[in-house]
Amino acid sequence: MFDSLKGKLKNVFKKSRPEPVKEDDIAPPEIADAVVTEELETLSEAPRENVSEQKLSRKEAAKLIKKEKAAEKVKDRGDAELVGDSGKKIKEGSLDDILWDLEVALMEADVAFPVVEEIKNGVRESLIGKKYARGHTLDEVVELSVKESISEILKLNEFDFDSWFSAAKRPTVIMFVGINGTGKTTSIAKIANRIIKQGKTVVLAASDTFRAGAIEQLTIHSERLGCKIVKHSSDADPAAVAFDAVEHATARRKDAVLVDTAGRMQTNNNLMDEMKKIKRVAKPDLVVFVGDSLAGNDAVEQARAFDAAVGIDAIMLTKIDADSKGGAALSIAHTIGKPIAFVANGQEYDQIIKFSSKWMMDRLFED
Repeated sequence: MFDSLKGKLKNVFKKSRPEPVKEDDIAPPEIADAVVTEELETLSEAPRENVSEQKLSRKEAAKLIKKEKAAEKVKDRGDAELVGDSGKKIKEGSLDDILWDLEVALMEADVAFPVVEEIKNGVRESLIGKKYARGHTLDEVVELSVKESISEILKLNEFDFDSWFSAAKRPTVIMFVGINGTGKTTSIAKIANRIIKQGKTVVLAASDTFRAGAIEQLTIHSERLGCKIVKHSSDADPAAVAFDAVEHATARRKDAVLVDTAGRMQTNNNLMDEMKKIKRVAKPDLVVFVGDSLAGNDAVEQARAFDAAVGIDAIMLTKIDADSKGGAALSIAHTIGKPIAFVANGQEYDQIIKFSSKWMMDRLFED
């Protein structure tokens, strides 16, 4: 590589010499010191644009190359080096305007207000009195701190459903809960489709016997997916339906039972008690809360109430395609500390995305 680079440098300085330069003349004594040699050896084979376009002496060119390499090393260290023991000290007053802008941005992304306050206060406490590197702005430092805080929250709440299902006992019983209008029944069909595509068998339990048309809706999904459905008449005991579905799956050696439940407001104690009964009878291995990503603070309160009543193991958020940022995911993850398995971005069976913190961060901070 060194010989190749010498040849490239010959062209850089060619115009400053009255006669053609021979290959043996490329490294004269004045630039053959150890520092310059080290820089030449670490150069990329790509020509340096700002060197080749300027008429520089060899020593000037070497200094310029060294300066550029040093700048690249600083950049390569990443933003983690922004805050340290040297540089400008961060004072509380200097953060006020930036943190106000942060609060507005997070609220616009549908992040619940209590969560916004906790993130904002956490950033303030972590930065006050610290110093940040010269050459960077306070805005950059705050943005980095916010991203690190949010990323940690989301990483702690990732859930690999596919790996979990592969290792779970058979039949694996999954119970879905949530209020009316969140797209719970369609979400069940999407999970069923995902399991079936893995070569596994599914039984659907139509335990939503209260809502008109719920049994018919789930029946249509079962026909389209080609899977078994266990159902009783309208107004039947929901827990009995779930029990029969589990018994059928056990006898026929099916892989999964997906239990639909009636959507109900979290404030209806009688219906929540019925939900507890379904759980006692079906003994689900996983309880999934299906929430509407457009519900904002309401989705957080719903998740908290269902978790207190029956215990939530994982979360699936719907209508993410209509939510510009998806702050509900951050809000629920931070508030109840439960993992997010999937987000749904449409009505089709395959319009389901495995949740990841990187995907969510990209949405929250996209331009």
